[in-house]
Amino acid sequence: MRHARGYRRLNRTHEHRKALFANMAGSLIEHEQIKTTLPKAKELRPIVEKLITLAKRGDLHARRQADSQLKQDKHVAKLFDVLGARYKDRQGGYVRVLKAGFRYGDMAPMAIIELVDRDPAAKGAEDLARVEAEAAAED
Repeated sequence: MRHARGYRRLNRTHEHRKALFANMAGSLIEHEQIKTTLPKAKELRPIVEKLITLAKRGDLHARRQADSQLKQDKHVAKLFDVLGARYKDRQGGYVRVLKAGFRYGDMAPMAIIELVDRDPAAKGAEDLARVEAEAAAED
């Protein structure tokens, strides 16, 4: 019987899994699309959907709950300021998982997890801005 087996352990301890999903959720909020393995993407989807639901609520308690799950304040700020307003009228289904073939090294099934109605300019925008700032500082 498989009672009380409601999640994938992904061969990690509880603390490692919690940190992994906090980092992945932050990356997904920041870039609005990430590529990972299929089991990780399937486990990440409900975590991010619950965070977006908190952002739609928008009160202080919801912000503190999201802050306790995410690692960085900039991710919480984007979640509440940008994504909460974007999905205000949507009743769920904020994240989609698309299969993306297999990884060359070990044939692990890969997936792209992205926000529905995402901003295509958000992917890598912060990295690009950091590189441009460093280039300007060198001049």
